[in-house]
Amino acid sequence: MTEQQPKTAESDLTPAASSQAPAEPQPVSEATKDVTEEKSVIPVPTSEEKPDESKALVLVEKTQEVAEVKPSEGSVNRDAVLARVATEKRLSLIKAWEESEKSKAENKAHKKFSAVSAWENSKKAAVEAELKKIEEQLEKKKAEYAEKIKNKIATIHKEAEEKRAIVEAKKGEDLLKAEETAAKYRATGTAPKKLLGCF
Repeated sequence: MTEQQPKTAESDLTPAASSQAPAEPQPVSEATKDVTEEKSVIPVPTSEEKPDESKALVLVEKTQEVAEVKPSEGSVNRDAVLARVATEKRLSLIKAWEESEKSKAENKAHKKFSAVSAWENSKKAAVEAELKKIEEQLEKKKAEYAEKIKNKIATIHKEAEEKRAIVEAKKGEDLLKAEETAAKYRATGTAPKKLLGCF
């Protein structure tokens, strides 16, 4: 009789389990509907709205996969589906965080590149201004030296003219003296002691 009791206990459990098995899929399908509804709650931006790309979130749409897998074993599959949904949600959040961090890093690098470019431009402008200042000073010195050289040339020319005038005056005096001496020799009838010329 003890052998019959376990059989009847098993037979009692079997119909109960078989009657519960068809009732379980309905809550699971409701859970999957909830999951799909949760997924579809996130608004998708329209083409007119331009979202901020620096902090863009990537949406992972896997609603078809969840809807295709229909659990047949009740709460075990429901837990597996919920775990898979939680994992997908976590992965999508991680991916969104990663994209956000990458975007932040790119923005930070872009700002630093801009700062380096601005620094380079300011240093170039300072060096070019210094070079221009030096060129202006050189041009000024060149003009001063040119003026000094012109003044020296004018002084030399003036001295040369004075020397030419002295030579002309000496020439005139010598010619006048020669004419006077020649007139004296003619008047006295004597010949000069020194003869100049080729005889």
